Amino acid sequence: MQRIDRAGYGAYKDLRGAWSFDTFTLHVDHVQGDPFAAPSRLRIAVPSDVAALPKEMRATPSRTRGLEDYLMRAVDRAIAVCTKGGRGSGKSGRFSVVEYGPCVLDRTAVRVDEECVEAIINCGLPAAGRRVLGRQAMAMLLEELPQVVRRALHWSNLPQDAVRAHVLCVEDAGALRGQLRSRGLVAFVASGAVLPRKSGVSQRPLTEGAVPFASPESLEVRLERPNGRPVAGMGLPEGVTLVIGGGYHGKSTLLSAVARGAYDHVPGDGREFVVAVPEAVVIRAEDGRRVCGTDISSFIGELPGGQNTVRFRSENASGSTSQAANIAEALEAGARTLLVDEDTSATNFMIRDARMRRLVSKDKEPITPFVDRVRELYDELGVSTVLVMGGSGDYFGVADTVIMMHEYRPRDVTSRAKSLAGEPRRPETAQPLAQPQPRRVQPLSLNARDRRGKRIVRADHATLRLGNSRVDLTKLHQFVELSQVRAAGHILAWAAENLRGPVTVSELVDRVEQRLAAVGLEGFLPVRYGDLARPRRFEIVCVLNRAQALEFVDGD
Repeated sequence: MQRIDRAGYGAYKDLRGAWSFDTFTLHVDHVQGDPFAAPSRLRIAVPSDVAALPKEMRATPSRTRGLEDYLMRAVDRAIAVCTKGGRGSGKSGRFSVVEYGPCVLDRTAVRVDEECVEAIINCGLPAAGRRVLGRQAMAMLLEELPQVVRRALHWSNLPQDAVRAHVLCVEDAGALRGQLRSRGLVAFVASGAVLPRKSGVSQRPLTEGAVPFASPESLEVRLERPNGRPVAGMGLPEGVTLVIGGGYHGKSTLLSAVARGAYDHVPGDGREFVVAVPEAVVIRAEDGRRVCGTDISSFIGELPGGQNTVRFRSENASGSTSQAANIAEALEAGARTLLVDEDTSATNFMIRDARMRRLVSKDKEPITPFVDRVRELYDELGVSTVLVMGGSGDYFGVADTVIMMHEYRPRDVTSRAKSLAGEPRRPETAQPLAQPQPRRVQPLSLNARDRRGKRIVRADHATLRLGNSRVDLTKLHQFVELSQVRAAGHILAWAAENLRGPVTVSELVDRVEQRLAAVGLEGFLPVRYGDLARPRRFEIVCVLNRAQALEFVDGD
């Protein structure tokens, strides 16, 4: 540092490599090109005997995930306490970790194994203009960084009761989720859970005026957990569940909590024990999205001009065709529960009332409304639906369970809804519901390398760039963190480089999940990154289907 002080910024490249400290090894894996570029990447390795993390904290995969998640958050808190930040030009002079929320995910930021604890930290190396600030860098790397490591990665300095509570909470949530199928449930909402969020753009729990969740007696179940007494709450049964009620009474809040129940949550989030089956997928309309060869024929018949809906293609799909495509693509990827909110759905896709059917006859309407398919989805394909609906009672006749939300309190009104259903609705179905036709992906079309052969995967909250292809993220609500989007991009880039010949969508994600189980996310990366989190197969398929360069192969 003394030697390169005030040299051109490129002199920082000399830092690359491994450096031995008293209690850890610092690996400088990447050095940024200038102070305005993406920050440098540091990897800290603390030997297991120094970190001294108790073995019981990583006795199971779920405990290990919880421990790694806690340590990542501890590193972030230590950075806030131990570092000055804001030295020099551009983005320089700061330490940071990956952005995160209340969900506990398999991330690459921290890894704990038998040999060591590894944490990846971003570091903006300080500069004055484009010249090295060696003394400030010395303070960051030789004084502040060791303090962060001691505070966040040494068991003796951690709040041990809080670590245990975090780890055991994650294990308990996984155990609750594991009981859903055997109990015939698609989701479980613990009594006492706090579902409302602080605002529409925040995932923090509402603290003032929040109504704790209380299960209706008729839907209450008790699930076992390994680290405490059984948990009582509302079980959402398989089949068709309708959530109704007035505006601002908690319908969409409940559905949103269930959607995020596919993931574990940190203690204090309010939704720690709100869990859903892993195959639950949010379905919505997505005006303007690209659709490539998707079979939507069970929902959309022949279109004007004779356009094929078995292999439907559009660069600018309507609300109804995009929602039909989203359902078909979710089924193709293996979804077992669909989560639908009328507020984000296409009205003409969801329902056609009696008056409209009398005026516009079926032979003039290609759309088979969802109300006429939702029962078949479960009876024929075994796919459940949880549907928020406030504008049509036609769904009463096809629902197995009807829950009314009033002032954030649920009531089981199934019997009353059935008595009001009246005569059965005559379905507008031209043909039986069928599993969508499988599509065969051309993996090479997902090439993410530029002309120089460098893999390009970059994401913000609006767009993922995958090589020369772009993916619109503005209406994707399956992802809970941007780190999952980046990971999905790297996974598809790996598929383009390693899968030979066309494969079906299901085969592609099956191959990906097998590799994830064997080697983790690192097996899809050219180098070790710390800003990725594991997506489900459904998130990977969401990115796949929206890639501009995606190509499918027709025929066998």
